[in-house]
Amino acid sequence: MATVIPTQVKTRDPQVILNSVQPHIRHLTINVADGGTLWEREIALLLRDNTMVRNMAERILANAVMYSIASMEHPDVHLGVGKLVDIGVHQLILDTPVYFALCDVYNGGRYKHHAPFIQRRSDGLCLRTADFLRADGWDVDDELWAIDGANCSPCDNKVPDSH
Repeated sequence: MATVIPTQVKTRDPQVILNSVQPHIRHLTINVADGGTLWEREIALLLRDNTMVRNMAERILANAVMYSIASMEHPDVHLGVGKLVDIGVHQLILDTPVYFALCDVYNGGRYKHHAPFIQRRSDGLCLRTADFLRADGWDVDDELWAIDGANCSPCDNKVPDSH
């Protein structure tokens, strides 16, 4: 299926978007508030669980937010990430109170499932996703998306239910 690129271009800041869902946190609110802003919380969790410097954690998280929001806002478009950005996607999903809030705000209150296949894909979906995100108004980190090139995460194409 060919990727459809939206015609409406909007400017977006992943940090602002992530922080803006804080009022929508309904579960484990005390735990989630421990990290300051949601952005700082997710960066701290990435740094805790991965060997990387803060700048890389910020780049990965920003692109993970872009991907996650785009997959929710465009449920009929098949998107996928490479291994590096997927670290950030998994971070968001694992912090369930934050992920539920993202789903509430950006996915109409429906949970956006993450159901990967075992085998990675080599069909260029990762690069097409970066192109889609750019056309959707995001400031894509081309280097992060190019690292994996055509080697995409084992994402499913069961849109709109999963990514």
